[in-house]
Order: sequence, then C-alpha cells, then structure tokens
Amino acid sequence: MINIALIAHDGKKAEMVSFILSNQNFLKTTKIFATGTTGSHISKEGFEVESLLSGPLGGDAQIATMVATGKVDLVIFFRDPLDKHPHEPDVQMLMRQCDVHNIPLATNPKAAYYLLKGITTALSE
Repeated sequence: MINIALIAHDGKKAEMVSFILSNQNFLKTTKIFATGTTGSHISKEGFEVESLLSGPLGGDAQIATMVATGKVDLVIFFRDPLDKHPHEPDVQMLMRQCDVHNIPLATNPKAAYYLLKGITTALSE
C-alpha cells in the first residue's frame, strides 16, 4: 500500500478537495496522512485519513519526520506561494527532507496529477 501525505495551505484547500475527488479511485487504495485542517476537509469527503497536527502547530514537521523515517512514499503539498506563512521554515524543512530521501513531492495540482498517473502506469506494468 502506498502512503501519501496531503497538505494544503488555507488558500489551496478547495483545490485539494477538488483534486482528491477527481482522483478518488486511486486515493481510496492508499493510506492517507494529512495535516490537521486539510485532514478534516478530506475526511468530510468520505476518505479515511490519519490527521496530524495543523501545519503551523507542527504538522509539516511531523510529515517531514515521516519522510525521513521512510513512512511516506509521496507528498502532495498544495502551497500558496502568494501568501506569507509563519511556519515557512517547517515548509522548507519538509521540502528538503523530500529531496534528501528521494520522496516525490508535488506542490500543485498538475504535478500531483502527473505523479499519480506515473504511479498508476508503473503499478500496471
């Protein structure tokens, strides 16, 4: 089973909900972890999700730890690049951990779509 971490800044939560609904056939076969508020949005759509702390309260750092310890296979983080985030150091640390541990990271819906499409293709081969 593939373990996926889903995170969305406040201005991107609607995009995350739209993304999960558009890709629910694939996502229903995965284990989903999410930061607090994102997790509640995902759960309301009928997905089973393990919610962590909200991003500003340490959720991004929790996911970075999961990346570093091999508990996450893919991170989808819809970032809002036009807004300021007081927990930006945690965001940067999470992105760095994905690079250090060779974990695919999508930061927008199109990149996430292509990652899922690639995984689906690889699994069917």
